[in-house]
Amino acid sequence: MRTYRFSNTLVGYLNLLTLLASIPLIGSGLWLSRSSATCESSLQTPLLVLGFVVLIVSLAGFVGACFNVAWALWLYLLVMLFLIAALLGLTAFGFAVTGGGGGVEVPGRVYHEYRLDGYSGWLRRRITEPRYWKAAMACVVGSKTCSKIAQWSPLDYLQRDLSPIQSGCCKPPTSCTYTSGAAMAAQDEDCYRWNNAANILCYDCDSCKAGVLEQVRRDWHKLSILNVVILIFLIVMYSIGCCAFRNARRAESEYPYGENRMSKIHPRWDYYWWRWLRDRREQLY
Repeated sequence: MRTYRFSNTLVGYLNLLTLLASIPLIGSGLWLSRSSATCESSLQTPLLVLGFVVLIVSLAGFVGACFNVAWALWLYLLVMLFLIAALLGLTAFGFAVTGGGGGVEVPGRVYHEYRLDGYSGWLRRRITEPRYWKAAMACVVGSKTCSKIAQWSPLDYLQRDLSPIQSGCCKPPTSCTYTSGAAMAAQDEDCYRWNNAANILCYDCDSCKAGVLEQVRRDWHKLSILNVVILIFLIVMYSIGCCAFRNARRAESEYPYGENRMSKIHPRWDYYWWRWLRDRREQLY
């Protein structure tokens, strides 16, 4: 009896907590949908989908656990199982595609430089597709990341660190050599793509694509670690939800529960058959 109450109460409280947490997710997605910045609007769909799924699942789990509604708990467990499988696949995929990268050290510099061949084939294909790179480049330009280092002196480049995007998009590769403003022969192709114009710089360079991938890799790796924590939490909630579902099914019949009998409503037809057999045995013996 104590286990019955504990599992249902715990599922109810946990789902009430996640139900409240879904409201900021949905609000953030709606707010981002009104933003004109490419970087922000690209996140609105995942946030809205995640927020509404969490809302529906939490509501079903809360109603099912607190009011012993078996069908609501069945729906809750079904969607939870789908979420666990989807999150497990997403986490494994995230760790697989974010392997490698990290950049290479530049002699005499604090920052690193990045090359496309250091990343997974899936990420390289993704970033080199024109429509995806056009959106990513608009994001980089709109963030005004390069304007933050526009006034740096040569000494600053020797002593200060750069973000992956600043290293790849805001300057030519360190190995480039220029004479009278023109790149010398037999150099990296990015050396010829560099331009001092603020709206050009090295935005069309492979090093810029690699810098964006490095930033994505870092963020995705952090997200994958967070996904592992969420996955463990969902598995625990699913296990407790199974107990609550079993309790809700018991609540639909008048079968004995341990030594004490619980008062149930709408008993199943086979319960009457079981009670009739029990009464017949008592009359015979």
